[in-house]
Amino acid sequence: MTHSSVLIVSDDTEFARTVAARWQAERRVPEITLTTSDVWQASTADGYNLVIVGPVRNNKIGAILCALNSIPAAAAIYVSTESRDVSQLASEHPHVLIIPREDGWIGTLILVAGEALRRAAATARAQRAERVSAEIQRNATLGRYMLDMRPSVNNALTSVLGNADLLLLDPRPIHPDAREQIRTIHTMALRLNEIMQRFSSVAAEMRAGEKESQAETNSMSQISPAGLAR
Repeated sequence: MTHSSVLIVSDDTEFARTVAARWQAERRVPEITLTTSDVWQASTADGYNLVIVGPVRNNKIGAILCALNSIPAAAAIYVSTESRDVSQLASEHPHVLIIPREDGWIGTLILVAGEALRRAAATARAQRAERVSAEIQRNATLGRYMLDMRPSVNNALTSVLGNADLLLLDPRPIHPDAREQIRTIHTMALRLNEIMQRFSSVAAEMRAGEKESQAETNSMSQISPAGLAR
């Protein structure tokens, strides 16, 4: 939660000051940004893990809460000064958690906000893990394709090298520029062949490692509890 960020939207400076000051007493303090309803825009919430809305002027709360409903990526909490409106607001804005501003509201807010930030952090970790897993899957697919195509590539390289050698050994006169191009083809084919040989070596090492790991796993699974006790 070190990099968690919180946006506080309120026209009541005392509310914003109270929330920020109370959070300073916590063990982990997120990055807090304050803004008013005059500056607020829906895009303002982008990039924040949590948006806390306090008292605002000119009946703007409805528009702000509607905008937060359309930004599910950020958790949202509204501290309502009218406790009788909590149920109605909760039904109209299901994405926003409504907390009535009664005795002990600041403690409840910090507690709920901390849990929201922990969930946001967990979600971010899960999303990163999914991206890494997808990247690994793509790389694995590419690796399997290269392994499958290796015989065909080796055959093609053998053909290119063989024909380049025949052209270079041909006693008939060849234009110097053409001979130089043939040498370049021969050199590049040798380089590709070297790369494929390295790839084959890596693949063999990976297979050996997998067999060794599997053997160790099988060996551990055959150890009986009695054997461990001894």
